[in-house]
Amino acid sequence: MAACTSSVAAILFTSCNPNPKPKFPHHSSAKPSSYPHLHLRRHNSFPVSATTAATGGALPETEEIDFDREKPREECGVVGILGHPDAAQLCSLALHALQHRGQEGAGIAASDLSSIRSATGLGLVSEVFGQSRSPLSLPGSAAIGHVRYSTAGAASALHNVQPFLASCRFGQLAVAHNGNLVNYPSLRASLEDQGSIFSTTSDTEAILHLIATSKSGPFLSRVAEACAAIRGAYSLLFLTVDKLLAVRDPYGFRPLVLGRLPRDNGAQPAVVFASETCALDLIGAKYEREVEPGEAVIVDARTLEISSACLMPSKPRKACVFELIYFALPQSIVFGRPVHEARHSFGATLAAESPAPGADVVIPVPDSGFFAALGFAKLSGLPFQQGLIRSHYVGRTFIQPSQEIRDLGVKLKLSPVRGILEGKSVVVVDDSIVRGTTSKKIVNLLRDAGAREVHMRIASPPIIGSCYYGVDTARPEELVSNRLDIEGVRKEIGADSLAFLSLDSLKGLLGDEAPTFCDACFTRDYPVHPGELVEAKSKEPLYIN
Repeated sequence: MAACTSSVAAILFTSCNPNPKPKFPHHSSAKPSSYPHLHLRRHNSFPVSATTAATGGALPETEEIDFDREKPREECGVVGILGHPDAAQLCSLALHALQHRGQEGAGIAASDLSSIRSATGLGLVSEVFGQSRSPLSLPGSAAIGHVRYSTAGAASALHNVQPFLASCRFGQLAVAHNGNLVNYPSLRASLEDQGSIFSTTSDTEAILHLIATSKSGPFLSRVAEACAAIRGAYSLLFLTVDKLLAVRDPYGFRPLVLGRLPRDNGAQPAVVFASETCALDLIGAKYEREVEPGEAVIVDARTLEISSACLMPSKPRKACVFELIYFALPQSIVFGRPVHEARHSFGATLAAESPAPGADVVIPVPDSGFFAALGFAKLSGLPFQQGLIRSHYVGRTFIQPSQEIRDLGVKLKLSPVRGILEGKSVVVVDDSIVRGTTSKKIVNLLRDAGAREVHMRIASPPIIGSCYYGVDTARPEELVSNRLDIEGVRKEIGADSLAFLSLDSLKGLLGDEAPTFCDACFTRDYPVHPGELVEAKSKEPLYIN
């Protein structure tokens, strides 16, 4: 589909069944609230660990050893399935494929054409929807799902786990959101001045309030009116009792793809939406295309008919380049590009412009540095080895804030292979450096394992700006490349040499599409001014060393 250029104003769309009489088996008996107060239902919500249960859903006040804090963190992943009798179960499986996009909470909302039920919880998908909490409890042929990270500096909170399920005067509505609204603070204040009552601290709830308080009749017009009021990044999935709606912001910051899931006995293929194609692959769905920036794709639950509308005129596309560098899984196709090929080319180009003469071996920082290291090794003619082994069985570990114990924390996730490293000049390839703390620990780890020299190569430009479009990044003061030049960063992490992929090279690899990618984390050139969120981020806790 071509980029959206027209308005939705003249588009007619059947609204949700007015004044429904939903049934709520296994849920509260509260009735839908009246305008303008939106009632968010937290059906079947549960903390999933003794730790979070004992603290009322908050994390304990001890030091968190989290290797991934050093990386920018994608805050969400979304899945939507319509036209399959096991929609919630398939949704759960697809969320497993998107677990890398959010590991602090998960949820599913499902419709059986008469009512919507939802279940949410803290923890991994396997914890939230384990044997004792099966998605079988969510019957229906339509479902949306969500995985999330909490915002920087905030404790995990059950009430912020999506999908959000609301009862409005026009019926039930569930929503799952990947992105971030830069005008959320003023938007929430305005809605509260008008009488809206918020139940969460998530910007997604503001979208629900805008839809609930809209004076428009047709549902799509309500969504269009809400999207006209919000600014920032959003890939949204809405579920009513009889429709599934996918919406992407006019800049296309965050990915959202459309696929079809073949069914037996000649039944119509189910329709699937997901943040990445890896979710389609896991459940056997076939990738068709991206949801275009500014587009709304509507699927009718009874007929499986798909219609498309230009919800708002699209802007020049500004897809997040970090999806290719780090966020997306290598087997995914994101923004039309195979992720593993992009990372391999980043590493090869890095080797061409910043070789490491005299090096003996190239190793990746697992897992995201793997394909970049392969590219670096191939072009440089050096052997590629797995010199660091990552443990995938260690979750967050909370320890007392002893510096000596904190310094050992990286070994919970990464173990050096001494036989590969001892006496060698090692090139270690990573996707990015954010605060520099983990890079410093990795350098020390390699030296302790006997590496003679450690040459750090980074397959992206230096990160000098925070992200405000749905990624949990550090404050500007915490970004080591914002505080120091490359030589200063090298000294900070203790490497023998350090080089980043240049911004010009990155743009060259993206070719004619380079202007269509957001690179604000490397340039501070923000496509949508993040003014309100800059002040909010400045109040977050500071983490430097």
